[in-house]
Amino acid sequence: MIARLWHGTVPVERLDAYAAFLRERALPDYLAVPGNLGVQLLLRRDGPVGHVVALTRWSSWDAIRAFAGAEPARAKYYPEDAGFLLECEPFVQHYDVAAIATAAEGFVGPPSG
Repeated sequence: MIARLWHGTVPVERLDAYAAFLRERALPDYLAVPGNLGVQLLLRRDGPVGHVVALTRWSSWDAIRAFAGAEPARAKYYPEDAGFLLECEPFVQHYDVAAIATAAEGFVGPPSG
């Protein structure tokens, strides 16, 4: 399993509107791709800047490429992002998922795949 981490910054007064946009537009796109195993949208207010992190989990590099294109390290943006983001960071980060744990299920890892 591979985790894909994207980060963006917005003016803090636009953070809630951008999060709503992502929930309506981007998250359904992630979830529609075969091999997407889930999405978490994280928000942080830091003075005048709002930080947004999209943490997605994928079954394979092929699944990531189906979403992101031939260069999976490149960030994917929507035309509407320009009205929110302070900058478009060109790259995302990928991590191998070594374990997953939840309070309800306990230690579940290492995941298969």
